[in-house]
Amino acid sequence: MKLIGPHIFDYLKEMVTSYLLVTAQLQELNVKTTNSLVSAMVIKILLLSLPLLIIAALTGLLLNGSQTRFNISFKQIKFKASRLNPISGMQKMISMRSIVELIKSLIKVAIIAAILYTEIKSRTGQALRLIDLSMTESLIWISSTVFSIVIKIGIIMAGFGVLDYFYQWWDYEKQIRMTKQEIKDEYKMTEGDPEIKGFIKRQQRRMATMRMMQKVPTADVVIKNPTHYAVAIKYESKSNRAPVVIAKGIDFLALKIIEIAESNNVSVTENRPLARGLYESVKVGREIPEEYYQAVAEVLAFVYNLKRRNKIQ
Repeated sequence: MKLIGPHIFDYLKEMVTSYLLVTAQLQELNVKTTNSLVSAMVIKILLLSLPLLIIAALTGLLLNGSQTRFNISFKQIKFKASRLNPISGMQKMISMRSIVELIKSLIKVAIIAAILYTEIKSRTGQALRLIDLSMTESLIWISSTVFSIVIKIGIIMAGFGVLDYFYQWWDYEKQIRMTKQEIKDEYKMTEGDPEIKGFIKRQQRRMATMRMMQKVPTADVVIKNPTHYAVAIKYESKSNRAPVVIAKGIDFLALKIIEIAESNNVSVTENRPLARGLYESVKVGREIPEEYYQAVAEVLAFVYNLKRRNKIQ
């Protein structure tokens, strides 16, 4: 408006002058001539306002497109029978989002009203002196007043828009946030049902325990403490550098290892610190660490001597 305002004013002044001259030369002013004059004037005014309309349309299009990346969708204008439901319409009207939008609109109206009131009040004295000015000076004063009001409103609305942008971002992040049930369902789809995975793990542990129990009859000795811990050890000098733990367990599993060992004539000896230490530091199928070499060697030596005596007898 500030840039093209003078051109608009000059065009309007020439247009009014020309139409006054035309009407003064008319012999008769009837409905037909009046309609033709008004139609021509309306067309010229529309052509005059066309640049402003184009600028406003392009500005709105560019600003909206910059936010949506010019992603055009016709989904919102498609017919939906659900939109005719008055109950759902009332729910949308009284939703939290509509209340927030209403509050924002009221704030905008209040800001614009406050700026208009203060500007008009401060310029009331100057407005009373317009009758002493020419039409050109009066229009210039009115234009500067309107421009000042628009600039102030634009600056304040720009700040309000920045705050609204952060609110919209927060609200969008909140809306797309998944519920606990959706997280559980997604986890089931990607990682599998926890109940099924738990069942599979239980089956795997049971099968591993069964395989471990099948190796107990081949052990050289079972070290217990006395019923809470049980560790089955086997030593093969050709394939292993040190004795290997082939089975271990606590409580019920320890009792089961001892029972299987005794039923298969495997030596069972009690050594509380050794049984507990081997159970906590050695995994099944692994060789014993060096700090237990001496203690385990003494146990195996005792077991081998006992077996040789039994054979001689």
